[in-house]
Amino acid sequence: MYFVYMIKNSADKLYIGVTMDPDKRVNYHNQKRGASFTKYITDFKIVFLENYKDLAVARQREIQLKKWSRVKKEFLIEKYEQGLETRK
Repeated sequence: MYFVYMIKNSADKLYIGVTMDPDKRVNYHNQKRGASFTKYITDFKIVFLENYKDLAVARQREIQLKKWSRVKKEFLIEKYEQGLETRK
């Protein structure tokens, strides 16, 4: 199972990625490891999560979300937090 995730930190910065273990990955980011973007500001928490059986499909979704505006991403996060966004 693959997960597309969005994490947000205390500076309100968003990061989007794909992983097989979201909790382990966010801990990795919070240790200033992994993506260069997450090496400078930590304190990330998961704000959005979708699961996929196929890595290629998960990567396509990751790319799609990265192209979205911040407003659209925030709307998706809000729906997810309210339980309105269906998980794959």
